[in-house]
Amino acid sequence: MTHEHTEAPLPEEFGAEYWDGRYASSERIWSGNPNPALVTEAADLAPGRALEVGSGEGADTLWLAERGWEVTAIDISAVGLEKAAAHAAGRSPEAAARITWRQADLTVWAPPEGAYDLVTAHYLHFHPKVRAVVFPALADAVAPDGTLLLVSHTLRDLADGVPRPPWPEMFHTAEEMADLLPEERWTMVTLEERPRTAVYDGVEYTIHDLVVHARRRV
Repeated sequence: MTHEHTEAPLPEEFGAEYWDGRYASSERIWSGNPNPALVTEAADLAPGRALEVGSGEGADTLWLAERGWEVTAIDISAVGLEKAAAHAAGRSPEAAARITWRQADLTVWAPPEGAYDLVTAHYLHFHPKVRAVVFPALADAVAPDGTLLLVSHTLRDLADGVPRPPWPEMFHTAEEMADLLPEERWTMVTLEERPRTAVYDGVEYTIHDLVVHARRRV
């Protein structure tokens, strides 16, 4: 979900065609740095099999692969995946060899159950009926003793005037995410709205990430 333009397509138009066009429009649309919450939450995890969902230009995927993870990177945009693969190969052939790039639409594709030691996704925003299917599928893909890390924008950003698409229904709450992860199956490590600064169109904002980090019980 883009967070730079309030004049964005309707939610249902955020498909492969939109994102292919977006990634083709510029050499790089994101910073090229891994997301801060990933670095904070995953730095001390032992490398294993990771699924990175909504991989975009591949910064998070490459960060994981450089630390020894075998990563499957999923994105709806073939253009974004091509750019990410080229960048990874140029920067670190050894890490790039640990990455599998796969084009997939999460509204019609689900990952295999229990297959990954880490499932991570940043800023996936769907209509409630869609996320009620997608998020449980991502949770189910975590292996016993594995980690789920989901990071998203918050409704608080809309109220604070941060430039976000004006669709409150596309934002989920901490309570909704906690309900996704019942205590008999999950240990909650982090569930919080975490502030950080970001600059959009030359203006600095304090934004809040909803960080959900949970460990699946054995």
